[in-house]
Amino acid sequence: MKQVSGKDFMRLLHQQGWQLARINGSHHIFTKLGHRERIVVPVHGNRPLKLGLLKHQMKIAGLSESDL
Repeated sequence: MKQVSGKDFMRLLHQQGWQLARINGSHHIFTKLGHRERIVVPVHGNRPLKLGLLKHQMKIAGLSESDL
């Protein structure tokens, strides 16, 4: 699976209609109308997200590996 930084994943979430609800330190919290879940994206410079976290966040957002 392709590694993606928090900044790039946030850009992808915006394209999919997720809205930035708030920021708590380095964690950006996204919400979307019609979804109970929220997505928390840690942004630590250009460091890539860990694979387990990335897969879980993609599952919540309804994204596939080809969307990256």
